[in-house]
Amino acid sequence: MTTVLTGRELRKSFGRTQALRGANVSVSGGEILAVMGPSGSGKSTLLHCLGGVLRPDSGEVAFGEVRLDRLADRERSRLRRTSFGFVFQFGQLVPELPVLENIALPLLLEGRARRAALAEAAEWAARLGLDGLWDRLPAELSGGQVQLAAIARALVARPRVVFADEPTGALDSVAADEVMELLVDTVRDHDAAMIIVTHEPRVAAFADRTLIVRDGLDVQPVGAR
Repeated sequence: MTTVLTGRELRKSFGRTQALRGANVSVSGGEILAVMGPSGSGKSTLLHCLGGVLRPDSGEVAFGEVRLDRLADRERSRLRRTSFGFVFQFGQLVPELPVLENIALPLLLEGRARRAALAEAAEWAARLGLDGLWDRLPAELSGGQVQLAAIARALVARPRVVFADEPTGALDSVAADEVMELLVDTVRDHDAAMIIVTHEPRVAAFADRTLIVRDGLDVQPVGAR
């Protein structure tokens, strides 16, 4: 498998707090990677540095031949829209937009014609069981439906890497399993890579590999399928 994303010796501080102190991680195309560790260990900071949301204080993040840590903010934003997809714990849909427009948002922001973007969003909504909900606002959806819409939004631009930060934290175990199965199957179908931050062994079990972050200092492999 070809490595698509690599973080080397990543360091990031917030004031006097060192969130990352030399973390190393990589993920290949078609691979599902789980990142675990105690609260405050730097898991989410690592994810955000790898995804270009945060710039590390030092170290490097390479997406193929592109060094994310050297890109300007505008270039990193465009890369997040075109090559990366994000799923967060509570979906983080835009509350004023209906489901279909929320799903289409990455395409619309990239300048895709509205009709084409909504048509693409409708296909993803159908794949994830959201038929009949297109005109509903996020507040009118169940927690599981919000997560499905967030997954559709993350995948609509056919990203190379999907980042999921506690994607099932607000769901019961049955709904969590269903969401993870849909997410993993869809990612694999499109030969993307996925990095999941979780504290749940049940969620990590869906991954090919699991890494443990300890005090932001080291990332240690603990197993592989």
